[in-house]
Amino acid sequence: MHISQRSRPGNWYHFAVASGRQRGRFITFEGLDGCGKSTHLEKLKAVLRDEGIETVTTREPGGTEVGEKVRAVLLNSRTRGLAPLAELALMFASRAQQIAEVIEPALQAGKWVLCDRFTDSSEAYQGGGRQLGSEAVLTMHRVLCGQTQPDLTILMDTDVAASVARARRRNKVATDNDEADENRFEQENREFFTRVHEAYVAIARREPQRVYVVDARRAIDVVHADIVKEVRRKLLK
Repeated sequence: MHISQRSRPGNWYHFAVASGRQRGRFITFEGLDGCGKSTHLEKLKAVLRDEGIETVTTREPGGTEVGEKVRAVLLNSRTRGLAPLAELALMFASRAQQIAEVIEPALQAGKWVLCDRFTDSSEAYQGGGRQLGSEAVLTMHRVLCGQTQPDLTILMDTDVAASVARARRRNKVATDNDEADENRFEQENREFFTRVHEAYVAIARREPQRVYVVDARRAIDVVHADIVKEVRRKLLK
């Protein structure tokens, strides 16, 4: 699906970028692992590039050389003893590095940044799942992330059990194929993921102007069409 001719960025976009007057847009994808975030991020990237918009895609934790090393610590199943506050601190260490190295430079250059997870994930997983509460997460964001906030967040809402089962299968296949072990969170119990899901729902209710909730249980093409429609409505006026 393509953004309609009426809404194409066209010459105004390229002129604004070239003249240095157009800051890029920052779009994040959120949700439980296994909900389809990565798939829909890539599909949106293809649509935007067809429209002539230069994009940068990245992920959290990770996205930089330092961040990927932090990711290896955070997601490896052998680091299950990591304290919740230490986990939160490492998430923000990776995020602060990515903001400085990838996100802000791209936005300043007029590029659109599509990121698989951002601070909402910390509020859901550490604030909700680990029961640290939202205030600790939001305080760290203010200190370490400053004014960097998504222009639009796509929250992929799905069934907790189905999403976690899909993520576990995916990560097991990756580990069996000698890829990185990223199974630590998938080893948590159903109550943990229920708290994560509830935290995401609370964020969406608190910030409806930023967070767009998509029913990710539907067919991929239907979900993709909804996402493109919202991007057009919110960011390509």
